[in-house]
Amino acid sequence: MSAERHLAFLTGTRADFGKIKALILAAHDSRIRVSVIATGMHMQERFGNTVLEISRSIPTEVEIFSFQNHSDNDTMDRVVANTIAHISNFFDSHAPDALVVHGDRPEALAGAISGALRNTPVIHIEGGELSGTIDGVIRHAVSKLSHIHLVSNDEARTRLIQLGEQAESIHVIGSPDIDVMSSPDLPELLAVRERYDIRFDPYAIAIFHPVTTDPEASKKAAEQFVDALILSGKNFVVIHPNNDTGFEHILEQYSRLQADPKRFRCFESLRFEYFLTLLKNAAAIVGNSSAGIREAPFYGVPTIDVGDRQRGRHDDPNIISVPAETSAIIDALCAAERMSTTPAAQTFGDGKSAIRFAELLDGDVLFATPTDKIFVDLKEIM
Repeated sequence: MSAERHLAFLTGTRADFGKIKALILAAHDSRIRVSVIATGMHMQERFGNTVLEISRSIPTEVEIFSFQNHSDNDTMDRVVANTIAHISNFFDSHAPDALVVHGDRPEALAGAISGALRNTPVIHIEGGELSGTIDGVIRHAVSKLSHIHLVSNDEARTRLIQLGEQAESIHVIGSPDIDVMSSPDLPELLAVRERYDIRFDPYAIAIFHPVTTDPEASKKAAEQFVDALILSGKNFVVIHPNNDTGFEHILEQYSRLQADPKRFRCFESLRFEYFLTLLKNAAAIVGNSSAGIREAPFYGVPTIDVGDRQRGRHDDPNIISVPAETSAIIDALCAAERMSTTPAAQTFGDGKSAIRFAELLDGDVLFATPTDKIFVDLKEIM
């Protein structure tokens, strides 16, 4: 593949960068010009200023185009509008041949809108999956605006066909985070504990995000969640929420944990590979993060899934679903200690996503798909 091709990757969170990094490196190794558009949580100090982590973990010749798309109290529609404006400027100055977006975040929606309206091919990673609340709506909207779909499994492929997408535009490559999760090069637990000064053992991981479709209920749920962590008597590695509307309420509740540093270590962000090592060795993960649905079962780690943020997503015997109520969360934490868990089947991939992505790049498939889309009726393929 010639370096004349220019592939841009859009990332707005620590999580999606961790998942697409393997693809960024694969594209770079394929001698394609690669750039990264970094925005969202990456640009905010309260979430760890993780744009610095991006620059440290990719080749120096990969250009990073960064901008702030979010101010305090901005609603999600303003975040999308701000992001579109900056991506439009990027298209003017850099003219990529295709744009890669991931998942169901507002930044991905903004990138897909910009690409669709600019006739720039949009490549959507992990479309066709189920997620609760507004996330599921965004994911499917991104898929409808995208031209090429790189999905985790055949179930996702089937859903995209159900959405009217052309079968030849859908490629099952597996979830890129499985590449990292199954890597023998993950850091050792001792090194992770020393890096982040985690002195207690055993421990569980706690991650709780806002539910934007019901801010008042989400605010109350955060209080119940932190009550459960405190009253459980257990040790927790606590990771700050994403920057969706309402995150301030969660951070306010997390401030209560500072009174007991022997049981709680709170972090704005963790490097993805280090987080995976902590997760792999955790007694459980509790909260409403997709990590409890996707990553934890892969390692056979029990998940206490709180509330309905992940409603409708992949189920697994290692997942305990509970309402956002203190007593229910505490009971589930105790039940998790008694669970006999095993690693889940490789539902979302086999660790070869980057290899398959590189093969598609070498074949020019990802740049040849036309941007003039049509809706494929199910009756046409039945």
